[in-house]
Amino acid sequence: PRPRRPRRRRRHPAARPLRRAAHLAAAPPPPVFEFPAGLPTIRRMAGKRKKQRAKAAAQMGEDAPIAQNRRARYEYEILDTHEAGLVLLGMEVKSLRAGRVNLSGSFAALRRGELFLLALHITPWQSAGPAAPHAATRPRKLLLHRRELARLSGQVAEKGLTLIPLSLYWKRGRAKVQLALARRRRRYDKRAALRRKDQQRDIARALRRPR
Repeated sequence: PRPRRPRRRRRHPAARPLRRAAHLAAAPPPPVFEFPAGLPTIRRMAGKRKKQRAKAAAQMGEDAPIAQNRRARYEYEILDTHEAGLVLLGMEVKSLRAGRVNLSGSFAALRRGELFLLALHITPWQSAGPAAPHAATRPRKLLLHRRELARLSGQVAEKGLTLIPLSLYWKRGRAKVQLALARRRRRYDKRAALRRKDQQRDIARALRRPR
């Protein structure tokens, strides 16, 4: 008869990780590469770019102001406000980023079922290319929801109110207009508003004084 081969003794599975761990502990640690002090690492460059993007986002924040129409609150009684988008050209966006805009005297009007901002002065951008400069006070289309536009058109037609821009600002990288539904004040209304403003200033000054 053929002789039987002796059975091989099997080791317990729990002994294998211990043997491997002992082998790794005995081995020397791998060398660690370090960048020189003057050489910018990838992590440093990524952090610098992240800071630059955060700074740009802060400048173009949620409601970063561009221009204010301060005279409007004196000349008109503000009844309601709405946020509207503004259709602009590329050169006009550059002028807005440089702050070359004036809201005084501008107003909104309806034309063929659409709303336009009139008499808004945006200084033409002086470019070195062949592009022709835009007109400074050209009509610019305002973007509103259909329901808001229908409601505003009805209020302006029935009550004889006016649509004026109060402020121009950036929101998520887009130019927005705070549009106000307003009624023009008479002379005695302006005097009363100035008197009320002076009284509020005196009260605030008195409250700030130390007792």
